[in-house]
Amino acid sequence: MTTPPSATAAPATDEAPRASKERRRAAPLSLAAWKQFVNVAKPYWLEDERKKAWTLLLLLIVLMLVETKFAVMLNNQAGEMTSALAGKDGGRFWTSVRACLFILAFAIPIYAFYYYMRDLFANQWRRWLTRRFLDSYLKGRKYYELGTGSEIDNPDQRISEDINSFTGRSIHFLLIFLGSIMQLVAFSAVLWSISHVLVGVLAVYALAGTVVALWVFGNPLIRMNFWQLRLEADFRFSLMRLRENAESIAFYRGEAQERAHIDGKFDKVIHNFALLIKKQRSLNLFQRTFSQLTLVLPFVILANGVLSGELEVGRAIQAAGAFTAVLGAVGVIVDNFESLSRFVAGIDRLQGLSKLVLPDAGPGAATDNKHPRIQRRQGDHLALDSLTLHPPQSERVLIRELSLALKPGDALLITGDSGCGKSSLLRAIAGLWHTGSGEIHHPPVEDFFFLPQQPYLQHGSLRSQLIYPSAQSSLSDEQLLDILEQVHLPLLAERVGGLDAVQDWEKLLSVGEQQRLAFGRVLVHEPRIVILDEATSALDSSNEASLYGRLRAGGTTLISIAHRAAVLRHHTHVLHLMGEGAWELHEANGYQFDGQVAAARSGATDPQPA
Repeated sequence: MTTPPSATAAPATDEAPRASKERRRAAPLSLAAWKQFVNVAKPYWLEDERKKAWTLLLLLIVLMLVETKFAVMLNNQAGEMTSALAGKDGGRFWTSVRACLFILAFAIPIYAFYYYMRDLFANQWRRWLTRRFLDSYLKGRKYYELGTGSEIDNPDQRISEDINSFTGRSIHFLLIFLGSIMQLVAFSAVLWSISHVLVGVLAVYALAGTVVALWVFGNPLIRMNFWQLRLEADFRFSLMRLRENAESIAFYRGEAQERAHIDGKFDKVIHNFALLIKKQRSLNLFQRTFSQLTLVLPFVILANGVLSGELEVGRAIQAAGAFTAVLGAVGVIVDNFESLSRFVAGIDRLQGLSKLVLPDAGPGAATDNKHPRIQRRQGDHLALDSLTLHPPQSERVLIRELSLALKPGDALLITGDSGCGKSSLLRAIAGLWHTGSGEIHHPPVEDFFFLPQQPYLQHGSLRSQLIYPSAQSSLSDEQLLDILEQVHLPLLAERVGGLDAVQDWEKLLSVGEQQRLAFGRVLVHEPRIVILDEATSALDSSNEASLYGRLRAGGTTLISIAHRAAVLRHHTHVLHLMGEGAWELHEANGYQFDGQVAAARSGATDPQPA
């Protein structure tokens, strides 16, 4: 059964409370951020692809160990060449040069292969994690629920971009930290053998720099990056809406208002980014000072030893190289703080989505227990038992204590003023809305088919439009062409280039042709129950009568929303929704569309109290 188009979706909740809640929720660089990372990352390392994941990680660690060993050897040879030049020893110098070239012959391919495997690993992880999110996002119509009152913004951007950033940066930072540990161990031994004092100075210097970076720049940068991701997504979404609704906007000549709306979104992007780059300017100043002092500090400490002759110049160069390497290892947070803050902000957005989508997202997984839920039971026919319906996230009563049963072949017409709950009732029957009480007894979901006022047409061939939502059909081309003829589109296939022609169907077909094509889907699938939400609004009376007659002749149970008196003869019952939860149920025979009922002939029930 297809879902309603976005035009019929419930209005989203107010943006400001959601925005402020997300702004407060942005996690600092702390234990909470680490827990969020583990919740998102853990399944990949423990579930079906764990062997491949750990094998790739082990290979990368081996490559890093080899690369670190080569780095130490090259640093030693740099000191050896400097000492040889200082001592004017040509043989020693050229021996060291040959050793360097030999080391580089192995180090360069290892370096290239390491980065190739790193990116391959990140790509494999992204594929697995994206599929995991998509499985849960589409299962149980979570994508619909997230669009009708969820507290998170832009779930599509979180799946397409935040997952990519998460996997790539996770591998990047994991390997940086592992490499830093290896570099720390390898070069600390070199440094300790040259100068104990230099090791002590380095430890104090690196610790002070890390503490300053975390305390002064930590939380502000993470919050700003979190907010920047959201504002950029909102700006991109406003441009996407402009493209998707281009024709309607052009008819209205609404460019000025659309520009004002887009400018408002863009101004927020620019304002937040201005704050971000100011804070980043201060961080860059601190990082530059922190790193540039290392060019002077080791030589100042070792100068007396070199000038007194106790230490070779080459050993001083070797010590300076080791000092820089060890400082880079222990100061990895300072050096990568800006990108680390963006990474933590992305983790927070992804964790927010996982709580609402993934079934095993951890103890913080969101569940909606605020409102009671309508119970659904499988049965032989459709029946509503004391159904009370609320919109999601609302206490408003749309329908109160509605009970009715439809036998096979019955046809129910739902009428009422705009906003009284007609489409909402269809959403509840279709299983899209659950807030309320009572029970819905229904046949298996594959026996239902939904026809909205604006049919959904996917990108694909004419055949795929006709058999949607199925991916394949056992019907032959002749049978599909015959169905097109039954819905009064006999020349459509010939006009567009055949059943396998691919077109922009929303632009090519009129709304009336789209509605007739949607009726063709019903004939392809032959469901027991068809739900029509003003599905013939763009058809003339003859086409409407013919299509309704075709469904009734096949014994299909119908539930319709319509406002034309002409469709009344195709129905057996009328449900009149009166607003504020009240309703009346009538026999179709004798019902008048002006809302007046001939009491002697209608058999109406007593109105239910609001």
